[in-house]
Parts: sequence; structure tokens; C-alpha cells
Amino acid sequence: MRALIRFGKQPRLRFISHLDLQRFFQRAVNRTGLPIAWSQGFNPHPVMSFGSALALGWTSEYEVIDIKLAAPMGRGRVEAAVRAALPEDLPVLEVRMIDDKHPAPMALVRMSDYRITLNGGDAVLSQVDAFLNRDSVMAVRKTKSGEREVDIRPLCVELRKTDDGLFCRLMLTEKDTLKPDLLLRALSDMAGVEPPEARIHRLALLGMDADGAVKPLMAL
Repeated sequence: MRALIRFGKQPRLRFISHLDLQRFFQRAVNRTGLPIAWSQGFNPHPVMSFGSALALGWTSEYEVIDIKLAAPMGRGRVEAAVRAALPEDLPVLEVRMIDDKHPAPMALVRMSDYRITLNGGDAVLSQVDAFLNRDSVMAVRKTKSGEREVDIRPLCVELRKTDDGLFCRLMLTEKDTLKPDLLLRALSDMAGVEPPEARIHRLALLGMDADGAVKPLMAL
């Protein structure tokens, strides 16, 4: 049995790295008193995985961690135990119990929704329609092997202006990924300005069901 847990990352912890978050969760689950499954070998650790790493400086209301249990447990008990072990800046928002055959969250993620709050981004906002009307928008993306130019237009599934910035739905797969900060850079380049000050907040991790319908990760 496994526990699929959706949690948030509040502004006070936005500069905690994903690696530090992993280490924290390893210690936190030990405090829950739940029958956590452990890996084998010389350096055993709780068996867990995350849906997708969140970049440093971003906040979120849709982070997902998958924790393997060594014995069956009720959803309510798991939720109460995990909630008690985490600080208020990592709120537990949803818990779902799944069996061991359920795919890992990372394998299900296809897209992600973001809210980009801008400070003085009128020039960037003025380029949204032009971006959407283009068939191709080239941008330089940094990878482990260096920098390369990619067409980001197909990777932006949805983009619209909001009262305080932008909403966007972006591809998030091993092969095709567009991060909101690169999208913001591309819009700024189109406007001929430097990217404005921005706060990036993840709203949802999304996958697809057997019929190809886009759904939140916790609903798959």
C-alpha cells in the first residue's frame, strides 16, 4: 500500500531546495509512527518519491509525494500523522491511498498550471496575444549538457492574462518541458525589456486518463 499526499509550499519556505525538502521528508516520516517501508542495502531510507521537483524560489499548492507503507493503513490515520509531522508552511491538502501497482506520480505528470504574479509587467502582458498567434517562438533553454535553442510555442498549452499577471499551463515531461521563468523571458524578449520581478506559484500537476482527458494528478 502507498499513500499519495498533496501538500503545499508556502512563501516562507520558497528558498528551501528540493534536495533539502527530500531530506526533511525522510526525517519527518520517521516521526509519524506509521509503518513506513524502507529500502534495502547499506544505506536504508524510507521508500518515497515526488511528483515533480519545484524550482528554488517558487511556491506551490500542488506538490505530491508518494510514500510506501509496510502495512495497510486508513486514509484518516495517515493524514493526521503526516499533518502532525509537518510544519504549517508545508500544509497537507489531500491524501489518497493507492495500491502498489499504481504508477509513480512522476510517470503520470504531463503538464503543470502556474500563476505568475508580476510587478510592473505591462510590457510583457502586451505580448501575450502576439505569442499565442505565433506558430513558433524560439528561446534558449539551459540543460545539463549546456544551452540550446528550442521552440517553446508548442509547449505552452494555455496562456492568459489575469488581474495581477499571468496564468499558464505548460508541458512538463522528461522530453518536453517549459518552465514559467523561461516563458516569462521569451515574452520579455518579444517586448524588448528585461523580465519584470515575478512570483511563481504552482497551481496543479496534471496528467491524462485512459481517454486522454487532462486531470489533476491526485485524480488519476
